Amino acid sequence: MYNEFVHFARELYQTDDLIPLHTPLFQGNEKRYLLDTIDSTIVSSVGQYVDRFEQVVSDFTGAKYAIATVNGTSALHIALNLVGVESETEVITQSLTFIATCNAIRYCQATPVFVDVDQNTLGLSHKSLRAFLETNAEMRDDGNCWNMTTNRRIVACLPMHTLGFPAELDQLNQLCNQYNIALVEDAAESLGSFYKGQHTGTIGKIAAISFNGNKIITTGGGGMILTNDPERAKRARHITTTAKVPHQWDFVHDEIGYNYRLPNLNAALGVAQMESLPRYLKQKRTIAEQYQQWGEDYGVQFLKEPGNTHSNYWLNTLLTDSREERDQWLFKTNEMGIMTRPAWTPMHQLPINQDCMATDLSQTEWLFDRLINVPSSVNIKQ
Repeated sequence: MYNEFVHFARELYQTDDLIPLHTPLFQGNEKRYLLDTIDSTIVSSVGQYVDRFEQVVSDFTGAKYAIATVNGTSALHIALNLVGVESETEVITQSLTFIATCNAIRYCQATPVFVDVDQNTLGLSHKSLRAFLETNAEMRDDGNCWNMTTNRRIVACLPMHTLGFPAELDQLNQLCNQYNIALVEDAAESLGSFYKGQHTGTIGKIAAISFNGNKIITTGGGGMILTNDPERAKRARHITTTAKVPHQWDFVHDEIGYNYRLPNLNAALGVAQMESLPRYLKQKRTIAEQYQQWGEDYGVQFLKEPGNTHSNYWLNTLLTDSREERDQWLFKTNEMGIMTRPAWTPMHQLPINQDCMATDLSQTEWLFDRLINVPSSVNIKQ
C-alpha cells in the first residue's frame, strides 16, 4: 500500500525528489510588483499595494471590509479584541486546531474552553457546543452569557475551518445569537472555501485569514481581518497602526495599539497571488479528485467536502484505521521522500492548556489518532 501511494504521488507531482507538504507557487506578476514596490521605496506599512490587496480580498470574499496584518495570528488577536475578549473572559473553541488559535485567545488574557469537533467537517461541533452551553452557561441580568462553573463571562465562540473545510456555520451562528456570544471565524486556512455559497469568514461578526508561506496563496507572512461592521473595521485599522491619530507631523497615540499592519512589500506579493487564486483553486480541486479516486481504488478514505460547502482543499487528508496504522503511514512515506504529517497535537493535551475547561473530546482524539495530511501543492507541471 505504501509503495503504491508513493508511486501515485510521484506520478502526480512528476518528480523523484522530496515532495513537500505544501509549497508556494510564483508564476504571475510577483516579481514585477515586488520590483515596482522596491523602485517606489515605499516598502513598509503604507502604500498602494496594501490598499489594492485589501480591496481584492474584499471583492473575492464578499466581506465589506478587509484590513491587512502582518500574519494570521495578529489578525485573530485583533478580531477577538474587537468583540470584547479581555482578561477574565472565556472563548469557546476547538481543541483540534493550530496553536495560533489558542495563542490569540491568550494574548487577550482570556481563557480557552474546548468543545469537540465534527468528524465530517473537522470543525467545531454545534452539538458539542449546545451540550456545553446547556450544562454550563447561563444568561444573567447584564445580558451576557456566563460560565456557572468558572464564573467568567463567555464572550466569543471561535470555530476554525480546518484544512479548508467549512464548519457548520448556520447552527453555530444560531447558538451564538441565542446566548449573546460573538461568532469569530478562524478562516486562516479557508481562503476560497464557501458555506452555502457564502465565503468563510463573512458569516460571523469578524474573521481572520492567514497568508503564511504554506497557505493556498502567500505574502510570505501576512493576514487579513474580515468584517461587515464599519465601526469594527475602522477600529481595526486604527489599533493595528499603533493607534496613531492622523496628523501632518505630530505623533499622538490615543490608546494602546499594535504594530500589526502588513508591509507594502508583502502586499505586492499578495496582489499577484490573488490574480492566480482562481486557477489555484481549480487545480487543487483536480488534485483532490485524483487523491479521492486513488483512495477508492485502494480502499483508503480521503476526506471530502460536506454537503452545502465548497472547500479549497488546502491540504488533502486521509484517515487510517488506528494510531498504529497512522504512524506506519507517516514513517514509511516520509522515509521514501513523501512529506506527510499528522494533525496538530490537540490543544487540551498541551501542558500550557491544562487550566482550560473541556467537554468530552472523543471525536478530537479519534481524528488525531487517524488523520494524515498528504502533499497538496499546486504544481507548476500540473
